[in-house]
Amino acid sequence: MEKNELRQKILELVRDFHAQEWPATKFQPGDTFIPYAGRVFDDAELVHLVDASLDFWLTTGRFAARFERQFADYLGNLYAILCNSGSSANLLAMSALTSPKLKDRQLVEGDEVITVAAGFPTTVNPIIQNRLVPVFVDVDLATYDANIEEVEAAVGPKTRAIFLAHTLGNPFDIEAIQKIARDNNLWLIEDNCDALGSKYGGKRTGSFGDISTVSFYPAHHITMGEGGCVSTKDPHLKIIIESFRDWGRDCYCAPGKDNTCGKRFDWQLGSLPEGYDHKYIYSHIGYNLKLTDMQAAIGLAQLAKLPDFVEKRKHNWKYLREGLKDFEEHLILPEATKNSDPSWFGFVLTVRPESPVKRRDLVNHLESKKIATRHIFGGNIIRQPAYQNIEMRVVGELKNTDVVMNNSFVLGVYPGIGDDAIDYMIDNCRQFFASI
Repeated sequence: MEKNELRQKILELVRDFHAQEWPATKFQPGDTFIPYAGRVFDDAELVHLVDASLDFWLTTGRFAARFERQFADYLGNLYAILCNSGSSANLLAMSALTSPKLKDRQLVEGDEVITVAAGFPTTVNPIIQNRLVPVFVDVDLATYDANIEEVEAAVGPKTRAIFLAHTLGNPFDIEAIQKIARDNNLWLIEDNCDALGSKYGGKRTGSFGDISTVSFYPAHHITMGEGGCVSTKDPHLKIIIESFRDWGRDCYCAPGKDNTCGKRFDWQLGSLPEGYDHKYIYSHIGYNLKLTDMQAAIGLAQLAKLPDFVEKRKHNWKYLREGLKDFEEHLILPEATKNSDPSWFGFVLTVRPESPVKRRDLVNHLESKKIATRHIFGGNIIRQPAYQNIEMRVVGELKNTDVVMNNSFVLGVYPGIGDDAIDYMIDNCRQFFASI
């Protein structure tokens, strides 16, 4: 057989393998474990993965280029820059704003960045790692997003940026945050890692900030196993982000390409000799955070499924919320931000502080029934051991953040959960509350 015929034969066998290795299963109440999140895939992902592996182009390549174009279009941005994780995406987004190429808008050591204390560590860590100062604000209960009044109060003479996540898929009040950023000449980074497919005012989240980030970890809306992406509309920021991702180099040639600029040996930068090879000139203290083309290939197959995934998440969230309404005496049920249409990452429940119910007892009951739960990230992150001695500024008393830390938890709504599993979750909540 010719090599193209061999490739097609291999891919046909991959489909056959998938059918045998991952047959459809039926939910069995009490026996089937219900994760809070997970990967959903079929033979398309395996075929894409093997197809890319047969190229043996192990770094970023043709699949990555296709994914970046399609993903930027999906968000409504001009550029998407793939990297090896959502955490790296956040690091690249924050690091890019420290570039000297930004001149008077460059963030420098000691500048402040506003964020929430009820967040995930890798939204906060890049602030600290770039020798900037996090300014922590509280969240609103029910939306779990930043309290707008506290964000306004947090702006001070050293404040230069806002870095916020759309918590568990629920968009923060983008109109209000954009106004604060605009009025105070602040950069805005959207951590869109939990909110892929969410909309605010009819536009997709990830398209509002100067820079946005997303994660492709298996728990998220689509997966590459590991993987992340940074997105922007600004061509200048795009080049800076790519530089930080690709060792800090000044050259912007794609892997395997040379002399894109047309003057590879005609540059003079820093105190290097004139004509030094542009492929080996470095403008930033950068990293190597690229991903492999095999991961990007999986992402392409997942991206085609994203609209269905988003609708399933919305359905599951709505179904679960309707089923839990009877327990509002004890639970604060989540609410979508005004003017938003969330693509939910999870379903947040907060045990009311005045209720006799303890989160621990409810969580233990659900876990004993094979229903997975999770806390909301690090709770109040300033209470975590890693953050005890960092330089920071705190606005207010973070009262709601402490409520989240002590009383909140998350149930799953990912597309692998069917109505029968949600019925089981609701029934077990009913059993618990009937016993108190």
